[in-house]
Amino acid sequence: MSETTYLEYTFAVEPLQPGTDILIAELSELGFESFVETENGLIGYVLEDDQVLPSFDGIRILKDSTHTITWESKSVAQQNWNAVWEQSFSPISVDQDCVVRAPFHEYKQVTHDIVIEPKMSFGTGHHETTYMMLKHVLTIDVKDKTVLDMGCGTGVLAILAEKVGATSVDAIDIDNWCYLNALENTERNGCEKVSVYEGDSGLLKERSYDIILANINRNVLLEDISIYASCLNKNGILLLSGFYTDDLDMISAKCTALGLQFEKKLEKNKWVAAKYVF
Repeated sequence: MSETTYLEYTFAVEPLQPGTDILIAELSELGFESFVETENGLIGYVLEDDQVLPSFDGIRILKDSTHTITWESKSVAQQNWNAVWEQSFSPISVDQDCVVRAPFHEYKQVTHDIVIEPKMSFGTGHHETTYMMLKHVLTIDVKDKTVLDMGCGTGVLAILAEKVGATSVDAIDIDNWCYLNALENTERNGCEKVSVYEGDSGLLKERSYDIILANINRNVLLEDISIYASCLNKNGILLLSGFYTDDLDMISAKCTALGLQFEKKLEKNKWVAAKYVF
């Protein structure tokens, strides 16, 4: 079997914000799997395909006269990813009782210590959406609840859900690399109640949960919210992120039509994470 390689795109973005966040969102729609923010912009990774190279024709911000964006690219082997993260991944604190760190970081005594080897998966807590979802999980009652982490990436939300008392957690991602990475991270954190699956919302048939977490892009959420609602137990909680504040009304309208009531939101750098109750 040939070695999996990725295209590494290094973008210089001026001004950095909101340009970097907008670029991340648009590149995600093209299949870019992971991003590392830098002092000058960001580095993005997409699976290399000899037949199909990423086309940036539809990236609106590249045509926006208020931003100047340049880039260069090169092929990188999958195993080089760890070295990239060792250079750029610093621990983050979510409130005072939860830390997300890599294995090579020094351990500090906290209530919830989460060790993540991110590799090519999304979800270290550095991005605003992951950070806000972690904050939401820390503020809701998860004890003795069943939880779904949809689009789990590294599995960080599923891991925290178990740590704060969930009886069982299903973590699902359509990407094989994310699936394997989530398996690795849940094992690393000693999780016994998290089950990791590779697939999409089609796996949710006849399943039900007390709490559903979905940190995915806006279009996928709009397509799948009805499926999440059908899987949510009475008085259940739906936490959604992966979209901008300007998209909240559209997301909330979809939820309201399905009997979900908006309760609260967190906002950071124009990203939003919203809580709905059933």
